[in-house]
Amino acid sequence: MSGDYEFEPVPGLPEELPPGEMLLWQGAPDWKTIATKALHIRGTAIYFALLLTWYAVSKLNAGEAPFDVMLSWGRLALCAIAALALIGAYAWASAKTTLYTVTSRRVVMRVGVALPMVLNLPFVKIESVDLKTFAGGSGDIALTLPAKERVAYLMLWPHVQPWRLARARPMLRGLPQASTAAQILGRALISAETGSVQPQPQIHWGTPTSSPAHQPHAAVLA
Repeated sequence: MSGDYEFEPVPGLPEELPPGEMLLWQGAPDWKTIATKALHIRGTAIYFALLLTWYAVSKLNAGEAPFDVMLSWGRLALCAIAALALIGAYAWASAKTTLYTVTSRRVVMRVGVALPMVLNLPFVKIESVDLKTFAGGSGDIALTLPAKERVAYLMLWPHVQPWRLARARPMLRGLPQASTAAQILGRALISAETGSVQPQPQIHWGTPTSSPAHQPHAAVLA
């Protein structure tokens, strides 16, 4: 993941913007927010802590030698730490390989760790936008698509709304400044719907990202 998308004419986009389309905003998830909100690393850590406590207490109550209990407990603790480290590493990789883009006509999501892909969502395919914010200003932006449009939940995860398997909702997840991104997207959607002409905008940049070395597959809702 140390390389760049050298083939990308515009970072996060598979091709140059057509005439009349403007780049309004780009940003990436915060890996810590992905780890806590999408991968639930805190809940997993609490579960492991309770499990390790129960293991130690039950073994000691059963009369096993404290030294033997300590050794076996240590091995289990190392396994728990390794599992948490893997979750953290995946959250970091997911944020590192993701770039969300809002133009004057569409939302583009470049996502994927093992299999990078680009999801292109024209405004005409977006029925509604929902913003959910967390402490500190971070948050998620969920996009509702028409019922006939389908996106693969597992292919897009964790960039989808949780537990919406039948009708998956793409999600700009873990944004450090979610309200700003939502306002820009909302204004762009209204402008596109009313046909008003926007002045040349100042591009708003979210969290800086480095692009991965893999070439993505394009997934387009035309």
